[in-house]
Amino acid sequence: MTQSTINDHLDNPPGDPEHSTHHIVPVGTYLMVFAGLMVLLVMTLVAASFDLGEANLIIAVTIAVLKALLVILYFMHLRWSTKLTQVFAGAALVWLLILFVLTLADFFSRSWIHMPA
Repeated sequence: MTQSTINDHLDNPPGDPEHSTHHIVPVGTYLMVFAGLMVLLVMTLVAASFDLGEANLIIAVTIAVLKALLVILYFMHLRWSTKLTQVFAGAALVWLLILFVLTLADFFSRSWIHMPA
């Protein structure tokens, strides 16, 4: 066996169909994702230029989540990953939401405590 054959064997072990092929993403897909990110960037700038009260926060977070989803799905290849990888990515998202909820609960409950003068 040559060194390249050994490396190929180590990279793609026999009997492992899940890891035997690599997904090749067309350049057009990356260009479409890039265009989508640029559109979302412009939407962020436009939304920030208007004073919509509390709706500004909701709009900004929604746009940020959409941008994060595009990056995670396409640039991090989560769309074509194994189910186990997707489960762990979902678990990370759930953990992040738990941390946000606990932090916000602490932040909003601070007005309940009256500090002595």
